[in-house]
This record gives sequence, C-alpha cells and structure tokens, in this order.
Amino acid sequence: MNRKFWALISLLLVAALLLAACGQQPSGGGSAATGPVTIRFFHKWPEPEHMEFYNFVIQEYEKTHPNVKIVMESVADEPYKDKIRVLMASGEVPDIYFSWAGEFSWKFARGGQALDLTDAVMNSDWKDKIILSAVEPYKWQGKIYGVPMRINAKFMVYNKAMFEQYGLQPPTTWDEFLAVCETLKQNGVTPIAFGDEFPWAASHYIGDFNAKLVDPAVRQADYLLTAPAEQLFTDPGYVEALSRFQLLMDKGYFNEGPNGISHSGARSSFIAGKAGMMYIELEEFVTVADGMGADAFGFFQFPSGTGGKGDQKLLTGAPDGFMVYSKTKHPQEAIDFLKFLTSPEMGKEYVKRLGIPSAAVGAVSTETALPIVVAGVESINTASGMALWLDTDINIKIVEVYLPGMQAVLNGTKTPQQVISEVQEAAKTVQQELKNQ
Repeated sequence: MNRKFWALISLLLVAALLLAACGQQPSGGGSAATGPVTIRFFHKWPEPEHMEFYNFVIQEYEKTHPNVKIVMESVADEPYKDKIRVLMASGEVPDIYFSWAGEFSWKFARGGQALDLTDAVMNSDWKDKIILSAVEPYKWQGKIYGVPMRINAKFMVYNKAMFEQYGLQPPTTWDEFLAVCETLKQNGVTPIAFGDEFPWAASHYIGDFNAKLVDPAVRQADYLLTAPAEQLFTDPGYVEALSRFQLLMDKGYFNEGPNGISHSGARSSFIAGKAGMMYIELEEFVTVADGMGADAFGFFQFPSGTGGKGDQKLLTGAPDGFMVYSKTKHPQEAIDFLKFLTSPEMGKEYVKRLGIPSAAVGAVSTETALPIVVAGVESINTASGMALWLDTDINIKIVEVYLPGMQAVLNGTKTPQQVISEVQEAAKTVQQELKNQ
C-alpha cells in the first residue's frame, strides 16, 4: 500500500512538471515555445507587389517553422500612422510592427512599447548581415529598438533629353539650380513636377533645406526639444528654408496647384515628359524606369542649402524597418522571423522583385538591381549622413502645425515667418508637456 502511494505521488509530480513546462511563455532570453505560435505582423505596404513579396517570405519561413503561423496585416502610409497609434493606446499591438526611424520609433522606445533588440543583433551573426549604419536611426540611448528592412534617400531626377536639348547640366549650387529652372520655364517646360496633396511631400523639401541651412547641433537641439524654450526653432535658417520653398512656387518652377495633386500624379507627369525634374525617393527609380526607360533620366543631389550653416553633404532619407512589441508573448519567434525577413537572402529577393534597396549586406548589386539604383545606393554610402524625414523626426504635435503651414506657404495664405512662429509656439508647448510627464 505504501509503495503504491509513493508511486502515485511520483506520477503526479512528473505530470505537474510537464504541464508547467508546456504552459511557460518564453521571455526575451528564454527558450522558444514548442506548441503552435501565432505572430502578428503589421506593415504599411498593401500594394499587390509588396504583398506578394511578404507572402513569399512568410511561406518560406513557415516551411521550416511548422509550429509558427505568421498573420499579416497592412494599411497604406497615411492610415498606418493613425492605426498604429490606436493599437498602441489599446494595447492590441502586433508582435512585429513597422516604424519609421527617428522620433517616430523613439517614442515607442521611450514608452516601453518596443523590445530591446541590442543583444539579439550585436551578439549574433545578425550584425554582419545588415548595414549597421542603417541601424543607427533606430537606436535610443545607445540601445537598438528597430531593425531596417530597406534604405532610402531623396534625389532630384531629371529628363536627360530635355537637359540635352536646352544645354543644361546637373546643378551643384542653389543658384545653378534656379538657373536650370528658369531655362526650362522660358522654354515652356514645367521645371519641377510636385504633388503635395499629402504634405509629407513638402516636408521632404523642408527637411532637406533645414539640414543644409541650419547648424547640425542647433537643428538637433530643436528637433529633440533640448534647447531652451525661448531658443526653439529661432535660427534664421528655418525661415530661409520656407522662403526658398516659397520662391520655387512664386517663380512658377512648380506645376500649378501642387496642393491638389498627389505625389504619384506628379510622378506620372514627369514620366510623361511634362516636367524637367522631380524630387523623388530612390525606391521610386524603378517606377520611373518602367515608365520612361532606365536610360531616359538621371539624378543629382538637391543643392538646396548653398551658403547655409548646415552639412551640404547630407542626404534626406532614412531606413525603413520593424520593431518588436515589448509585451509580445513570443519574443524569440518574433525576433527569429524578423531576422529571416531582413536576411541577405530575402534582401536579394526584395531588390529583384521590387527594385527597392534592401538594408541587408550584399543585397543590392548589378545582379539584382538597375545600374541607376546601384548608383543611388553608392551615393548614400558616400554621403556624410542622413537627414531623416522631417515628418517622422520631430514630435507629432509639431508636425501637425508645421506641415499644414507648408501648404499654406504654397497657397500664399501664410508667410514663412508666420509658420515658423507657430512652430516655435508648438515646440514650447510640447517641451513643457514632456517636462510635466
């Protein structure tokens, strides 16, 4: 009887230990779950060609990870900004979610909504498979909170035939750029195709002007709101940036009514030969090449800040990437899928399928990309650094004042000084709110 009793107790203890092991969820440093795992994956590229690529990645991953199910959701650029904020507020955050670099990602790190990936990246071979300079904008207080999927920058593209017809060369100074614009205008050609229906397009211009007209240390202190309240955004370079932007409109160098035209609509106009130049992202080169031929256009760095106190060798742009939710129930599986997604193998597929430069080491080459895309990546590599997208590099409450102000400048309803005065007041308010938190 006594032996039966202890045998029963032993069986119950073993069963209890097994149940406990099965019920454990892995922590950041724990072992992966053995049962079925669902990872929610959220990004901002719902276009068919992008969805086809991500579905391919998911299928490839699930082939070798039968216990993991990746559930994907996607919404477009502008709606994404609103939806991710709603998800963060509700606590229904996907395991892996897209984030722009800079302030957009830093606020998630500050708010404890992003997993620290420093150890996962730097203490594994992952660090050798991604371009580490593209990781920098996802660092907050020295720790890595995001991993780049792709790299991107802004360039001025031009119609080669038009430039040859009118004896023009790619300009290297602001005055030379204005002279090119004037020559095109005098010959009945719209100098610059521009669509600002969604004002992020204007913010790319202003971000570039700011980076080249304002001292880098001053600009950083303003963007991070670390300058004294009475000094925030008071550098004259900010007004000069909007003034140069206004000049392009007032001189007739932009097409008429840019605030009522989408960026893609303006791009179609450039492709159709209705404008001489356009300020576009490197990732758009393939679209332009498909429309007018890869040899029909060239590119140059926008010489927006000649004479300014900023860094003239900066490029406006940023990596795009992903973060892992700090409270995910499956951190190891989420990190493992993200590592697979950003691997050189998937990076090469990304470049081949979409023509967009990947942040994976060795993904962009003449074997995977158009020569003009490879040249664009080389320009990024030789630039002194990146001025991040303005609309994701400063606090959202300042953005909500700054961007409509840019549209008002285009419409002629506000002056550059009026807009910057409003930006200054918004910056003071936000700075005080952050101090009170």
